[in-house]
Amino acid sequence: MFDIFLLTFTNVAVILLYLVCGFVLVKSGKCHPTHSKTMSALLVYVLSPAMIINAFLKLDYSFERLLSMLWFFLASLFVQIVLLLMLYLIFKRKYGEGKYRIMTVGSALGNVGFFGLPVITALFPEEPIVACYAVTFVFSMNLLVFTAGRALITNDPKQVSVKSAILNPTTISMLIALPLFIFKVNFPIQISKIISILSEMTTPMCMFVLGFRLASVPFKNLFTRPLTYLAVAIKLIIFPLCVFLIVKFIPFFDNTFKSSLFILCGMPSGAIILSLAEMYESETELSANVILLSTLFCVITIPLLTLLI
Repeated sequence: MFDIFLLTFTNVAVILLYLVCGFVLVKSGKCHPTHSKTMSALLVYVLSPAMIINAFLKLDYSFERLLSMLWFFLASLFVQIVLLLMLYLIFKRKYGEGKYRIMTVGSALGNVGFFGLPVITALFPEEPIVACYAVTFVFSMNLLVFTAGRALITNDPKQVSVKSAILNPTTISMLIALPLFIFKVNFPIQISKIISILSEMTTPMCMFVLGFRLASVPFKNLFTRPLTYLAVAIKLIIFPLCVFLIVKFIPFFDNTFKSSLFILCGMPSGAIILSLAEMYESETELSANVILLSTLFCVITIPLLTLLI
């Protein structure tokens, strides 16, 4: 049990070191926080698609695996929707204030790709399907970002964009990756190596961007908003523990499936939330605080959660 804790703690700590590098680069004047926009574009349009495609290229096709990924997609979509609905019912009377809407989105939608994928693959090195579970979770979360997430952040249901939910790099990458997986398409070694290298760059790049943003946030503001702590507690502790209790007693999913869903639900809040908050000018500071604090605190919470598996 301690070995699992130590393994997870080490992997999460290494990931956070990339964030520290980005932070130091800005504070030392070598980079400017505005550089994160260019890096984010590279992350979204190049590295993230490579991560998704690479996960499927590494997995041999079988109908059972395809069915398992479909169930994982439905399960991940279900638990996120349930949490969003519960928080909506609890706080809907206060949704006139943007901070409660941001808290709701930040509590449910996590960094399951850039942060979750390296953690879950380190926990299950002999199970390549867990990488596909992670990117499948990314897909379900992405659908919610452009529908429920967008409606909550703007407080306007008319802002829901089915077109954006379908025509975006994540969905398009899944539409490319699935046929490659099903029809067992093998790229030349050189091409596969390029995709693999780009995939491995996703986590460092994401953490560099968060480090840039952390460097531009006054530390006093980072720790002084109570709703930030509530969102972080729900995202890192309450949400995954509730999912653990639900899946623990479901008999027809294996341990890898259950553990992957549980651990991925405990990932920190997704950076996409800040991007939407900036786009619609809604509680940008709170969004940044939730993402950054959940990312910092997960170095403790994720290793503790793994003790349950």
